[in-house]
Amino acid sequence: MAGRAAEPEVIWARPERAGRGPKPAYSRADIAAAAVRIADADGIDAVSMRRVAGELGCGTMSLYNYVPRKEDLYELMVDAVSGEYELPAGPPGGDWRAEMLALGRQIRQIMRRHPWLPRIMSSLHGFSPNALRYLEHCLGALEGLDAPYGTKIELIGMINGSVMTYVANEFAVAERARALPWSEEREQQVRLAYLAGQVAGGAYPRLAAALAQAPAPGDAEELFERMLNRLLDSYA
Repeated sequence: MAGRAAEPEVIWARPERAGRGPKPAYSRADIAAAAVRIADADGIDAVSMRRVAGELGCGTMSLYNYVPRKEDLYELMVDAVSGEYELPAGPPGGDWRAEMLALGRQIRQIMRRHPWLPRIMSSLHGFSPNALRYLEHCLGALEGLDAPYGTKIELIGMINGSVMTYVANEFAVAERARALPWSEEREQQVRLAYLAGQVAGGAYPRLAAALAQAPAPGDAEELFERMLNRLLDSYA
């Protein structure tokens, strides 16, 4: 079957072009850029080998010569957007918390630019050139953290996963708000009024105490910073 290998393979282990013969018409960067443009415009479900081939102006079967599987296409896309990290040249600054906070903010901005990214992110995509560059930078930034490398890798994964979940929730909330026939604030008012009525009856004393002591929710930026800082606190 076209595009289906007999065994799993890592696309990065395949030479981008043969040692002999004419230069390929397209590079992996060209293919990834075309797929990213489609996903940014129309969502990840719009990305197909046929659609990418059309974007490039080649035949679908020709594209399989460059990208054997759709999974490989997704990996090219993840690597392409991973190249958007602005990683400082030279040695880390020494403040591992500040470095990881800055990276967490970058993850969020990249995912906001590419809302489809959480849909296809996978630990299987951690071996691409830009992913390895990112991991090496993170480990360098964490030199000041007194912890074994295994713990540092865990922390990097926790930051990536937490930010991804946070952004995915932001997208979901925004989508629900767009579907409401009234403002999101009005929806919240109605629900909070209901909750206050339920708690006031005395059936939920612990919840009532928790709500009475809960801090003001703050805006999305404040909540994001609080989430990241509390995550880093757990590893300090």
